[in-house]
Amino acid sequence: MGPQAMTVKLGLLFSILFAATALAQPAFENRSQAMNITHQYLGGWEYFVGGGVATFDCDSDLYPDLFIAGGEGTSVLLRNEGAGRGEVVILEDATPNELALRGVLGAYPLDVDSDGILDLFVMRVGENMLLRGGPDCTFTEFDTVGFDGGTRWTTAFSATWETGKNLPTLAIGNYVDRNDPDGPFMACDTNFLMRPEDGQYITTPLLPAFCPLSMLFTDWGRFGQQDLRISNDRHYYVRNGSEQMWEMRPTPRLYSPIDGWQDYSLWGMGIASRDITGDGLPEVFLSSMGDQKLQWLDESADGPTYLNVPYARGTTAQRPFTGGDGRPSTGWQIEFGDVDNDGRDDVFIAKGNVEQMPDSAMDDPNNLLMQATNNTFVENGLKAGIATMDRSRGAALVDLNLDGRLDLVVVNRRAPVEVYQNVTKDAGSWLLLDIHQDGINPQAVGGWVEVTDGTKTWVREITVGGGHASGNAALVHVGLAGAGAAQLRVIWPDGVVSGWIDVTPNQILRVARKDDGITASPL
Repeated sequence: MGPQAMTVKLGLLFSILFAATALAQPAFENRSQAMNITHQYLGGWEYFVGGGVATFDCDSDLYPDLFIAGGEGTSVLLRNEGAGRGEVVILEDATPNELALRGVLGAYPLDVDSDGILDLFVMRVGENMLLRGGPDCTFTEFDTVGFDGGTRWTTAFSATWETGKNLPTLAIGNYVDRNDPDGPFMACDTNFLMRPEDGQYITTPLLPAFCPLSMLFTDWGRFGQQDLRISNDRHYYVRNGSEQMWEMRPTPRLYSPIDGWQDYSLWGMGIASRDITGDGLPEVFLSSMGDQKLQWLDESADGPTYLNVPYARGTTAQRPFTGGDGRPSTGWQIEFGDVDNDGRDDVFIAKGNVEQMPDSAMDDPNNLLMQATNNTFVENGLKAGIATMDRSRGAALVDLNLDGRLDLVVVNRRAPVEVYQNVTKDAGSWLLLDIHQDGINPQAVGGWVEVTDGTKTWVREITVGGGHASGNAALVHVGLAGAGAAQLRVIWPDGVVSGWIDVTPNQILRVARKDDGITASPL
């Protein structure tokens, strides 16, 4: 570990022990009932997992729209009417026939054909769908890229763009083999990698597979290549399985203890990734049953060696913080986001019993872990007004009304979807960024955005995947505390680093590639 990295890590540990804690006081207002949102995620055993929401702008008005899984029921598209920036959030059911689908567990937005309109990967119990987005939230199936939706039980997805390819590489994670007569235990299905060759997808298995519930392509060491991290559910693989990281070579290979990867197992539900220590490298937060695992990279190692963050940092969220149920919690969607714009990323964790598991809490409120000035995390879900006791699954932290404050969408099993508008007073400065490059991969997936105020640098990796069945392709949000001025740069997926440009906080910017530099235009 270099001297600078050592200073960062040790400084965090000392601050945990000695610094005074300052609590943020976020506030959310539940808007669901006022908007008459009644949609629920329904179904039996095959729908105990899933229940995701895809967050993306499908009508080019900047306001994020929501495609929400229905399980055995019908999925819905809630159009964001965009009454005005900073105004009350208004969502309306405007589901086209192409999205009124059954068997949906979740979805992830991405621009498959690089036409500037976001498409959808829809994962289902049965045939997955790859839908081409058209004007004004219209969708048709891709019929020209050789995509095979299969017939399996798909519970995880991620995508990236590999060098020289005109289509994204797709990773598809399949849970338990429903046709295995000896299952469900020890009956994990096969995962697949779909890589484009001459404009057509070629499918290859990723084995061994251990019942994944989340996948994420991430450039974990900032080497210029996104590898595939998979979080698996030990409830079904029972033994001889573990968490996984695939190195994306021409023939992918699993990282092993020889590379520094440490074998460990958990009831893996979701993955979140974000640099919260300020060293430029993303930490990883894994949701699970019993406790949640926040890990940082051991920079003294040569490979992907992750260390559990000390318990004193307050991130385990292992039991309900209110309601009186003392049994272990069950975490699902997990997501970083600065909900009060104080310049420190917070964490939302959706919680809920799988169904009627007696060893796990039934009254299991969702967590809002606010990062304090001493780098510890403090529970604020009850004070913020988001501590629902429903069985939550997928979710999204997303600015629905474009006022610079992250709102919250929560999908519940057998209970209505919740939409919370962020009404936090005296929130800090912010930026919302629409990152764009011409040609292939216009979202710049695999790239990085860095914003600095001269004393602190905020880092965002552009990814497709992670969470639990929930993909978020909304504008990139950065909370800037009290910064009155900032600078921004982009490291593009091909490794080109733009120069720094001056930007003014508290606005929405279209950040576009221009030769090897960038331009930033207000939207």
